[in-house]
Amino acid sequence: MLISIFYLILRHLLRFVPSGEEVREREVEILVLRHQLKVLSRKAGRPNLRRADRALLAAASRLLPRERWASFLVRPATILRWHRELVRRKWTFRRKPLGRPPMSPQVRELILRLARENPRWGCVRIQGELHGLGIRVGATTIRTLLRRNGFGPAPRGDGPSWTEFLRAQAEGILACDFFSVETAFLQTLYVLFFIEVGTRRVHVMTSTRNPDAGYTTQQARNLCMAGGLPTVRILIRDRDSKFTRSFDAVFGSEGARVILTPIRSPKANAYAERWVRTVRTEILDRTLILSRRHLDRVVSRYTSHYNSHRPHRGIGLAPPQACGADPPPVQPGPIHRREVLPGINEYLAA
Repeated sequence: MLISIFYLILRHLLRFVPSGEEVREREVEILVLRHQLKVLSRKAGRPNLRRADRALLAAASRLLPRERWASFLVRPATILRWHRELVRRKWTFRRKPLGRPPMSPQVRELILRLARENPRWGCVRIQGELHGLGIRVGATTIRTLLRRNGFGPAPRGDGPSWTEFLRAQAEGILACDFFSVETAFLQTLYVLFFIEVGTRRVHVMTSTRNPDAGYTTQQARNLCMAGGLPTVRILIRDRDSKFTRSFDAVFGSEGARVILTPIRSPKANAYAERWVRTVRTEILDRTLILSRRHLDRVVSRYTSHYNSHRPHRGIGLAPPQACGADPPPVQPGPIHRREVLPGINEYLAA
């Protein structure tokens, strides 16, 4: 738009060149030649004509006859094309886009989130949920978006996944598993632990070098006799041969049902596997274990820290023993640090 205005003003200014056809044409031709010399002096090689250069040459061509257009660097057809482009720019107006407005990224992400979190919802059900939030989107648009992102028709699954099942039945579920530790003298020690799925509280038993059937059964008895466990309805364990019928019978006497995970399916026992990763990352991978007593002492201290102080993202950044309870108000004052293990600190208000 600015180039078009500049071009029209320039054309009118060139008409004020001294009167007389011969004088005017000569002065305009000299102006063209001088300007082209400036263009050529900018860089070597092919001349680089800017928009202002094109506007000046096109305006000068309106005042020179065709037989004197040989002074131009470009062909006459190029000058005429520049003039047509300037005329086209003059009569170009902004037009409003036609059709429906595009869907915002926030609404798109919300639709995909509803589809992921509710696999039994169809496009009409999602449309109704959005309508309750004040968002109007067509069912066809939702269906197209879901298909484009790999979501099939509802229900998107034959049943609840292991994660959904455990989350819905978290209260009263106990999961157990083993993890191994290599000592400084290359001895392999095994640790049996239990984790409450609802509160994420962990119970770690004493380590052993030979986790046979007698060891696992006795540790199950110790856990049940120690008390402090909620009413256990379901025990989740893998198909390891260390867990025998006598081990299952201990929990069966408490009214619990034992569920075996599928073969080679660590996701089915995700809470136990995640705790193993946590204890390895935060303490075992950073500590050189010397003996079985050393391992029991280190794991016991870390378990106490994990249950009583360490925040857990799965339960709203609360420690497992305070799951569901509001933290006490903090009074202004100094903050003290207490070292539980090397690299593991707790901060308490005075």
